Amino acid sequence: MENDLAINLARIQFAFTVSFHFLFPAFTIGIASYLAVLEGLWLKTDNGVYANLYRYWLKIFSIVFAMGVVSGIVMSYQFGTNWSVFSDKAGPVIGPLMAYEVLTAFFLEAGFLGVMLFGINKVGRKLHFVATLAVAIGTFISAFWILSVNSWMQTPVGFAINDVGQYVPAAGWWDIVWNPSFPYRLVHTVLAAYLTTAFAVGAVGAWHLLKDKTNPGARKMFSMAMWMAAIVAPTQIFMGDLHGLNTLEHQPAKVMAMEGHYESHPDGAPLILFGIPNSKEKRIDYAIEIPNASSLILKHDMNAPLAGLDTIPDEDEPPVGIVFWAFRIMVGLGFAMLGIGMWSLLARSRKKLYDWPLLHRAAVVMGPSGFIAVLAGWVTTEVGRQPFTIYGLLRTSESAAPLDAPAVAASLLAFVVVYFIVFGAGIVYIFKLAAKTPEAHEPTPDDAPIRTAGITPAAAVLEGDHEEGAAT
Repeated sequence: MENDLAINLARIQFAFTVSFHFLFPAFTIGIASYLAVLEGLWLKTDNGVYANLYRYWLKIFSIVFAMGVVSGIVMSYQFGTNWSVFSDKAGPVIGPLMAYEVLTAFFLEAGFLGVMLFGINKVGRKLHFVATLAVAIGTFISAFWILSVNSWMQTPVGFAINDVGQYVPAAGWWDIVWNPSFPYRLVHTVLAAYLTTAFAVGAVGAWHLLKDKTNPGARKMFSMAMWMAAIVAPTQIFMGDLHGLNTLEHQPAKVMAMEGHYESHPDGAPLILFGIPNSKEKRIDYAIEIPNASSLILKHDMNAPLAGLDTIPDEDEPPVGIVFWAFRIMVGLGFAMLGIGMWSLLARSRKKLYDWPLLHRAAVVMGPSGFIAVLAGWVTTEVGRQPFTIYGLLRTSESAAPLDAPAVAASLLAFVVVYFIVFGAGIVYIFKLAAKTPEAHEPTPDDAPIRTAGITPAAAVLEGDHEEGAAT
């Protein structure tokens, strides 16, 4: 009993820390690419508005990046403390993949981050753009390796079990890295990061448009964000459907929990829109459903049979209530994002993109939607995998180290207090930066290092861009 409590506390601790951490890379991936686009447009057009927006969001990026690095370090230690059995058994597979992330993505980001943050007035424009592009590529590479690890835990292939019970590569790394769910999860997660950034940027732009609809920086960032929402939101819904079909093939119990299908449906399964999962009675209470629609979505045939959780042993069922509602939050927000994107296209077609306050207020309200959606998606993915850490092979209850419940509870409490103080302060500071009106003369950091000898500065060019930005 005490061991079960300790394991549950360890799970809560990891869920808490990874939830905080996941918010920052989701924003970092998108905002790094956004900065690369801004600087690329500045190089192409010489429009100072792009340069000023670059500086505006660069300050926010630096804070988010730092908080992402710090919050990620803590998770690594938990693998060796709370989940040492999992680390021992799965280490020969996941260890090298995580090492590749450090050797490629982290080194690339670390090598160019200083130039990106402090070199805007110290090096040539093209060289600085290369640094920005390198950091953006590094964030994608980081996502590549981490999602490969996670996907292998969801759909494990290409392994053998050695004499001491460890999972080891069977032949080569190709099957492990490109496991069945990885391509779908990679695209789905990266698109989610872009949408998260688009709606955060769009909310900031809309906030400033409500105060001054003539501000060139606010107009530009809102327009770019709405283009991203209009293009990426429908793409994400399409890719989400493909990802769901892949999950049905490889993790059917997860899809059963997402759909709330406690019972099998031999003649077509309904799409349950809302209801209250009742795991004790194995049913959805007060269900609002569309007949046969789930079979149409998942099998592309209204009368196709769909198996339910009655075909899964009780001890192998995921927690239906959490997965059921997390999935609906994610999907609901996805369609809300689509609605905002289509609304912005209507406003743009009528040349009213900057003149509809109701659209701007809706965009402000939708500002945190991407962060909520990625958390809901993470909960759907990870809780839907339970009761396994390596799906179908290694149970969560068998993955934990010998734990003492009071010790885990104390460390969990410490994490909660420290995280809310440290990261809460960082988030408040980000809000303060975002609340500042984007101006034509965004300052560079006061503590930028002096120019290295032999590097051509871009200060004179930037001053010209400042003047152009003020006139734009």
